[in-house]
Amino acid sequence: MILKGRGIARGSGTGPILVSPEPISFLSGVDPATGKIVEKGHPLQGESVAGRVLAFRHGKGSTVGSYVLYALQKNGVAPAAIINDDAEPIIVVGAIIAGIPMVDRLEVPVIRLQSGIVATVHGESGEVEYPGELCA
Repeated sequence: MILKGRGIARGSGTGPILVSPEPISFLSGVDPATGKIVEKGHPLQGESVAGRVLAFRHGKGSTVGSYVLYALQKNGVAPAAIINDDAEPIIVVGAIIAGIPMVDRLEVPVIRLQSGIVATVHGESGEVEYPGELCA
């Protein structure tokens, strides 16, 4: 199925989806050297974002988070793409400077996507090729 949203950052990225039920802070929440989520108590603590389509409602935290996304890309451990319910400036800037395809405002909330489904995000058109079933 094709899910339509709003294109934010250009390019296309394919990978297994990693859905976060909580917002993500890239500053001190994600290790820029390893790509692992290190925020204590976060539901995805210990998971890697590297090569995954990272789906989360929105970001949180400092503007330095934009540069952490850039560092993830430079270190080869960035997400393949990002999907947000509602993009905010910190994540948008980070995706753009890091060249990570990004979309938001899909027809369904990100929490309805299934982790592990391999999807393709098209940042220019705002479309997501999603071959799985949606969660209830």
